Amino acid sequence: MATQAKWELSGDYFENCNCDVVCPCLVSAGPPMTARPTQGVCDVALAFHVDSGKYGDVSLDGLNVVVVAHTPGAMGEGNWTLAAYVDQRADDKQTEALGAIFGGAAGGPMAVFAPLVGKNLGAKKVPIEYAVNGKRRTVEIPGVMNMTVEPLPTLHPSGEIWAALGHPVAPEKLALAVGGRDSTFADHGLRWDNSGKNGHYAPIHWSN
Repeated sequence: MATQAKWELSGDYFENCNCDVVCPCLVSAGPPMTARPTQGVCDVALAFHVDSGKYGDVSLDGLNVVVVAHTPGAMGEGNWTLAAYVDQRADDKQTEALGAIFGGAAGGPMAVFAPLVGKNLGAKKVPIEYAVNGKRRTVEIPGVMNMTVEPLPTLHPSGEIWAALGHPVAPEKLALAVGGRDSTFADHGLRWDNSGKNGHYAPIHWSN
């Protein structure tokens, strides 16, 4: 049996779902991921930018990944439909490494979600533009996705609300955010507009 490659990465992430602010999957009276989404189902996209990373001896610096999911009810009940998008700049080894990390096969945070997936629509290599402008984050996949999040309004002088919600992607701290205008996705027969809906962002530091 082959030894699992050691890997680590650091970067930035954000997400935008169709729940009203704040998402009950993370903040509710019940255990996390057991509350029903505010629209009954969950349509969520998570975008990632790797500032620096290595999978064995394969560099992942500067690459982007997007993962989208649809759940028919509470997230913890499973039966997710999942699709992934990998930066077209990645070569074959980088693509394999990113697939292992963000698909959960290589361990790390995304492995928590893997058992919940009922239908995997696979991964596509596409151009992904990821940008951070001040506290605003945007991602674009031409013809597929435009997504923006900004921090929720707050009286705190930092202009941000940070919480330790235990989210597997960023367990130590997570900013509460809201989707900007035209936060849309359309592919694989799935289509949504999460403008004005719940969002989060955070720095990420992962390893196996």
